[in-house]
Amino acid sequence: MNKEIIHVYFMPGMAASSKIFEYIKLPKNQFKIHLLEWLIPISNENLSDYALRISKNIKHKNSVLLGVSFGGVLVQEISKHINVEKLIIVSSVKSIKELPKKMLLARTTKAYKLIPTQLLSNIDFFAKYAFGANVTKRLELYKKYLSINDSKYLDWAIENMVCWSQKDYNPKIIHIHGDNDVVFPIKNISNCITITGGTHIMIINKYKWFNENLPKIILNN
Repeated sequence: MNKEIIHVYFMPGMAASSKIFEYIKLPKNQFKIHLLEWLIPISNENLSDYALRISKNIKHKNSVLLGVSFGGVLVQEISKHINVEKLIIVSSVKSIKELPKKMLLARTTKAYKLIPTQLLSNIDFFAKYAFGANVTKRLELYKKYLSINDSKYLDWAIENMVCWSQKDYNPKIIHIHGDNDVVFPIKNISNCITITGGTHIMIINKYKWFNENLPKIILNN
């Protein structure tokens, strides 16, 4: 892998744009970064079919896939359709066993159907829902990164995150997780590289760690 350029495809989190990766820099003599974006789902499209559709935008064989949060779930589904050299997830989960209790409860009761995604299409409301009320002071920052406010997409994304049913995961997956992630608490996560002080949005505010460590993780793991 050291001799040829390694193509690394990045998938952002739910409703986010690829701008969340704007500070991620990999050595250009070794890596080429490609940014993936969310598409609006087709009516009744399941997650596997959606992953297949997104995979059409991956133009290089045996690439590295990195996904954040729900994007981490999606890249795992993509890897079931195409061969990948490495699979990396950040601030995400590997199986239903790692979902927090509140998501499992929402799954059982179908409470996720009650989430007012038409309100969520209001960026201020969605930022609070997605990142917590303490983010209010930095709302402008998240307006920059949250790009999709289509209620059809939000309905689809929330349902597919909450109802994701994977039980067994690829043992070669590389999982990077923050010990202060309130969306997917570290207590539910196993077999991961832990970042001290890392939150659910650490791909943005801990970018220096990723810039320093991602090359080694890709080349050596």
